[in-house]
This record gives sequence, C-alpha cells and structure tokens, in this order.
Amino acid sequence: MRAFDGQISGNRPISRSPEEKKRQLRELKEALAALKPHAAASLRESLTAKIKALETELAGRR
Repeated sequence: MRAFDGQISGNRPISRSPEEKKRQLRELKEALAALKPHAAASLRESLTAKIKALETELAGRR
C-alpha cells in the first residue's frame, strides 16, 4: 500500500523523544551483549553503529 502525498507515514524519519532514545540505546546495548559469539559480524557492526549514532545524538542534547 502506498502513502498518498502529505501522509504522515510517507518517507519521514520517526521522531523520538530523548527518553525513548535512551530506552532504545539501553535495549541495543543489551542486544549487543546478548549476541552469541558466532553471530554475523555485519550484525555486530550494525548494532555498534546505531549505538554510536544514538550516543552522539544524546550527547549533543545535553
């Protein structure tokens, strides 16, 4: 199903509050810590990159 022009869900990033970002950061760190040793390296890199991006975004708001 396609979004019509001007629809809120059309090609916009989800805006989250700082509290939601902190919760997401905590969950991502827990997920990274819970990964098995044989997990794909690309998955680890993806989680690490998202964690770093959230940390820098939250550090800029302080």
